[in-house]
Amino acid sequence: MGGMEISGCNFDGEFSSLVYEEDLQDNSENPSYSQSNQDKQQVSTHSMTPWRHCSLAAVSLALLAAVLLTVDIGLGVHCKSTLQCTPQDNKLTDTLLTSCDPEHVNNELAKLQDTYKTANETLQGVKKQLDSEMSRQKPINWELEHQTRRSKDYEVQLVKMTQDLAALRYQLPMINDGCRLCPPGWILMNSMCYYFSFSDNIGKSWKNARDYCQLYGGDLAVIDSKDKENATVNHLMTNKRISQITVGGLGFWIGLRDFHKEGSWKWVDGTILFEGYWNDGEPNNNRGDQEDCGAVLARENFFQAWNDVKCGTPQKWICEKAPASMS
Repeated sequence: MGGMEISGCNFDGEFSSLVYEEDLQDNSENPSYSQSNQDKQQVSTHSMTPWRHCSLAAVSLALLAAVLLTVDIGLGVHCKSTLQCTPQDNKLTDTLLTSCDPEHVNNELAKLQDTYKTANETLQGVKKQLDSEMSRQKPINWELEHQTRRSKDYEVQLVKMTQDLAALRYQLPMINDGCRLCPPGWILMNSMCYYFSFSDNIGKSWKNARDYCQLYGGDLAVIDSKDKENATVNHLMTNKRISQITVGGLGFWIGLRDFHKEGSWKWVDGTILFEGYWNDGEPNNNRGDQEDCGAVLARENFFQAWNDVKCGTPQKWICEKAPASMS
C-alpha cells in the first residue's frame, strides 16, 4: 500500500469515503472498472462538500481567537501602563497604596522611614546641643544678675557722691566768706552769719540756747522769709545724717515763741510772725502741754518744717548774727 488519504467529516448525516491510490492505478488499466469508479468519484465529490464548510469554520474560529488574544494583550498592556507609578507621582496616598506596585510602595515607605529616622536623630542632637548651651549659659546669666545689682549699687553711690559734692560746693563759698566775715564755726548765708550746733552732743532748752547765741553777739535765728527758710532747711538736709545721730532726729531751736498769748507767735526781735512753715497739724500745743517755742526740722518739703515744742525740751539750736564787716 502506497499512501492512504483520509478525507471527510460527519456533516448532517453524511459520511466520508476512503480512496486508495492503488485502486486509482488499477482503474486506469481496467476500463470497465473505471466507469464504475467514476460513479463512485461523483458520490465521493458530493460527499466532500461538507468537509470544506467545516474547514472554513475552523479557520474563522482560529482568526477570531487570534483577534481576541491580540485585544486581550493590548488591554493588558494599556492597563499596566495606565496604573504604573511614575517618579513624579511618587506620593503615598490611599489610591497609590492600592494600585501601585507593592514592591515600589514598600521601597518608598522604607525611604520615608529612613528620612524620619534621620530627622529624628537630628532633632535629638539639636535638643542635646540646646540643653548644653543653656547649661553653659546659666553661669553667664548669674554673673549678669550680679553685675546688674552691682551697677544699681554704684548708681546709688554715685547719686550720694553727687549730692555730697553739691553740698560741698554749696558750703564752700559760705566757708570762705565765713572765715573772713563770721567767727570760727559760723557760716555766711543770706548775708548773715549762722551757727548750727551740729558738733554739740548735748541739747539745750530754748532759753539756754538763746543765752549761748547772745554770748557770741547774736540771737536765735529769725526765719522771716522764704529764702531764709529754704536756705536753713537745705543746710539741715545737707547735714541730715549728722543731725539725726547727734539729736535723734529732733529739731533746732529758732527765735520763735508765744509766751505772752497762746497762738500769738513772735520773733525774738519783737516782730509778729507773718508767714509760718508749720508741719501738718502744727502748732498744736500738744493738748495744753505748753509747747510755746518753735523748732525747725530737716524736711524735704521746707514749707512744712516747723513744730511747736515744750521750751524745756533739749534741742539743737541755730544762732544768727550780722557779719563782721557789717557790724
